[in-house]
Amino acid sequence: MQQTPLPPIDRTPAMTGQEYAYRRLRNAVMAGWLPPGASLTIRGVAELLDLSPTPIREALRRLSSENAIEVLGNRRLRVPDMTPARFEDLVALRVAIETHAGARALPHVSDVVIDEMAETDARIAAAREAGDLDRVTALNHAFHRRLYELPPDQASMPLIESVWLQLGPFQRLAREDVDAARIQDAHPAILSALVSRDTDALAAAITHDIRSVAEVTAPRNAVATTLPT
Repeated sequence: MQQTPLPPIDRTPAMTGQEYAYRRLRNAVMAGWLPPGASLTIRGVAELLDLSPTPIREALRRLSSENAIEVLGNRRLRVPDMTPARFEDLVALRVAIETHAGARALPHVSDVVIDEMAETDARIAAAREAGDLDRVTALNHAFHRRLYELPPDQASMPLIESVWLQLGPFQRLAREDVDAARIQDAHPAILSALVSRDTDALAAAITHDIRSVAEVTAPRNAVATTLPT
């Protein structure tokens, strides 16, 4: 089998093979390393991660429950294709859930949190300037996650990450073909709304952030790619 590298993750001694496989594959899907339509097999993934098929099977089952992987039968799996209608539905879900999460988080925002998010945004700009799409994606998720996870009783992040998982493969592929200058940086507006503790301005800034990326990465045609197995 030709090896298709996946981005590494930290593996603690206590992490089981199944948990490691799940986290590494989940990270690869969310970061867009596995493109839409990519074909997988349990055996191929097991060889890739140097694990037995059993933990891979359970990891892929969990990813299937999160709509990140489709089970096709005959032990084959696939990263879902992207259509314009599905893309728009996922973008609308992002707007609805993330504006809700932002409003819930706002009472918990401190100046320290704002400073941390501003530093993350500066690192995003540096990564974008360097053309490091992997780092841009990871830092962008960290920027938003820092805000949405603030409420101690929040329930939004699993839903948000499910949408990120489904959009990740396509948006990474699209970003590679899009001039970065066409994507407007809405993070300063988010930070400004946090400073003023303005719920309406925060919702507008989050919506603009999501929609500005969607407008330049919206699919024209579904793309299918087969990985080596």
